[in-house]
Amino acid sequence: MSGHSKWHNIQAKKGKADAARGKVFTKLGREILIAVKQGGPDPNGNSKLKDVIAKCKANNMPNDTINNAIKKASGEGSTAVYEEITYEGYGTNGVAVIVECNTDNKNRTAADVRHVFTKAGGNLGTTGCVSYMFEKKGILVIEKEGCKLSEDDLMMLAIDSGAEDFESEEEVYQITTLPSDFTSVTEKLTARRNFLLRSRRSNGAKYVCFIG
Repeated sequence: MSGHSKWHNIQAKKGKADAARGKVFTKLGREILIAVKQGGPDPNGNSKLKDVIAKCKANNMPNDTINNAIKKASGEGSTAVYEEITYEGYGTNGVAVIVECNTDNKNRTAADVRHVFTKAGGNLGTTGCVSYMFEKKGILVIEKEGCKLSEDDLMMLAIDSGAEDFESEEEVYQITTLPSDFTSVTEKLTARRNFLLRSRRSNGAKYVCFIG
């Protein structure tokens, strides 16, 4: 009985994990679609697509799935048209909130976002009502335990690679870049040193990259 129970427990957990991964892959596929439509299917000439591909790999999306998504977005069977839309508003106690969406139906998404704000005790605002409080940055977070460089050496490497700022926290080093420089700084660091690198975007899209 215990073996039977263990099997079903594992099966249930795996089913939930597969479902969650499927949702992530679907979202990333839409991001690939938007990036390709805006800048073309070649990541070498499309920095946004290159960022999305790195994000896909960080979430363990298979290369075949990534390539198929790019081909589909290039016109091979692609009929969906997704747009990027940003909403601004206020959460509980007036907390400023920015919501970035990919959608194929602006009216439906606007209604859904408004409903979530209202249900949480907030309200959807107008364009520009809170965005002036935010500043987009690219952020690289390097775990000290896995880094082979001293703090001074890593700081100099980050500066030489075009980083905007460098901070040493309790367990990690944090390197800040302009969004436009995020990919180039990451590639320069990767090309010059071997270390465990966990990266994320400060605009809310979080992901993990293992480079070494």
